[in-house]
Amino acid sequence: MSAPAAPRPLASPPATPSPTTVATPDAPAAPRRRRLTDWRVRFAVLSVVWGFSFLLIKVGTEAYAPLQVAFGRVLFGTAVLGAALALRRERLPRGLRTWGHLTVAALLLNALPFTLFAYAELTIPSSLAGICNATSPLWGMVLSLVALSEDRPTRRRFAGLVIGFLGVLTVLGAWQGFSGLDAKGTAMALLASLSYPVGWIYVRRTLAGREGSPLAMTGAQLLLATVQLGALLPFFTSAPSGLPLWPTLSVVALGALGTGYALQTQYGLVAEIGPTTAQMVTYFIPVIATAAGVLALGEDLTWNTPVGAAIVLTGAFLTQSRPRPTR
Repeated sequence: MSAPAAPRPLASPPATPSPTTVATPDAPAAPRRRRLTDWRVRFAVLSVVWGFSFLLIKVGTEAYAPLQVAFGRVLFGTAVLGAALALRRERLPRGLRTWGHLTVAALLLNALPFTLFAYAELTIPSSLAGICNATSPLWGMVLSLVALSEDRPTRRRFAGLVIGFLGVLTVLGAWQGFSGLDAKGTAMALLASLSYPVGWIYVRRTLAGREGSPLAMTGAQLLLATVQLGALLPFFTSAPSGLPLWPTLSVVALGALGTGYALQTQYGLVAEIGPTTAQMVTYFIPVIATAAGVLALGEDLTWNTPVGAAIVLTGAFLTQSRPRPTR
């Protein structure tokens, strides 16, 4: 998930984090390969897969503890990426320092946000979780002003920040005193979206320029997240009494498709059409998450949810704008 700019030359994952955001350090540009399907088809599939991730989380938590859902997500995602690495005959990164930094990245970009979103969806709609996920670039801009001296604000980006947070207040119904919303669940979803830009900044500071392909670094990171969550399971959860069909399939799909497959597709799109176009997929995530929650789960939809989501996405888009280089 998510989500929801696409990987830049330095080391940043998607700006609106997908539910599968991971570190992508410097790596040589991948050679262009002839694709069997048009990039627009893969773009649409990726949008749907990431948008449905919040629905899959909701269904998974009907039978499994949130920590188990997050663990299954990284476990099956790791399995898919491990198979891809084996087919491409790529090795995992080397060096204790690299693995140490990847451990922190795995916590901030995978283990923590995945778990928080799962806990949040115990009490809030999946559509609201998807919209909260779209606030990541807003948090990212605030943090970058403090932590990244090269990331200077512009009037347009600052306006996007203000507009984006006004959209958040619209979604939450601030004029009604936030009535009807679970404060704890909403706070967890927003905290999960905040965890992504914190992780990005850490990655840019520590993993930029490290040896290893993006796929290998991502596979190692998800492996570490699997170990982290697996170590917590015996202390905070008990073994499930059974394996109900739909929740189990949801967790498997969340990891295999929403994490493993989605990451490989994202890398292919970035290599083929560039990060600027590929990053636009992230703006479809809350739209699809809302539609999936309403149509498939029967979640309530009031006017302020789609209106506020549109305002949030507008603000997020503006915060990602960069001034045109002068000749």
